[in-house]
Amino acid sequence: MTATRPEQPMPGYVPGHDLLAGKVVVVTAAAGAGIGAAVVRRALEEGAKAVVFSDTHERRLAEAEKTLAEEFGGDRVRSLVCDVTDEAQVAALLDAADGLGGVDVMVNNAGLGGTANILEMADEEWAKVLDITLTGTFRCVRAAGRRMTESGTRGVIVNNASVIGWRAQEGQAHYAAAKAGVMALTRCAALDLAPHGIRVNAVAPSLAMHPFLEKVTSAELLAELKQREAFGRAAAPWEVANTMVFLASGYASYLTGEVISVSSQHA
Repeated sequence: MTATRPEQPMPGYVPGHDLLAGKVVVVTAAAGAGIGAAVVRRALEEGAKAVVFSDTHERRLAEAEKTLAEEFGGDRVRSLVCDVTDEAQVAALLDAADGLGGVDVMVNNAGLGGTANILEMADEEWAKVLDITLTGTFRCVRAAGRRMTESGTRGVIVNNASVIGWRAQEGQAHYAAAKAGVMALTRCAALDLAPHGIRVNAVAPSLAMHPFLEKVTSAELLAELKQREAFGRAAAPWEVANTMVFLASGYASYLTGEVISVSSQHA
């Protein structure tokens, strides 16, 4: 008989402690209810001077900006439609940050998943996932790194990887390859940017629960995935965001080139 791992209760929400006070933060793919949106909120709660966030969904992006501006002040929130497969749009996102004082923290959250057996996967499926998830992260790391280097900002770049970059999972060859690439990109970019005082790290979440995931995933699969976790439950997006904020903060001043698992599912 398969043992059932008891679901541990969700901890209380952690209040802000000004870990990002005075910083200009840029976050990609952040208009929904997932990790990106949680990072935007956490950055504002942690005292960020301003947060520039993007998405490809224009209506949802506008709604998110309106809600956050009402809560935190319109001068601290700016949104911009950005497709990370388009270098010009990535540049425009960083231009928006320049208008607020220049990027201090770049959080690369954009990614695309999907399920397809390797025998049936089309070139187009493979290419789309790699272009958004890996090459899109590269474009943003390069763009932010250039801005930080030119301005002399000792900034921070935080990438969103996944435990699937370490572990095999059926039907995930494209996504796993992309996330493993994000991990390797993080380590190499960290060395390239270290002479400029710029830190580059990544988080590797496993299961972070949000409404969209619940909508597209069966209850049976979610229950199975939860059983793989030490606490018998999924992470809340803000729990992943907390680790990203830590990596962006001065508390992680000697961390670079690291991939931190926000999960019990290590390499």
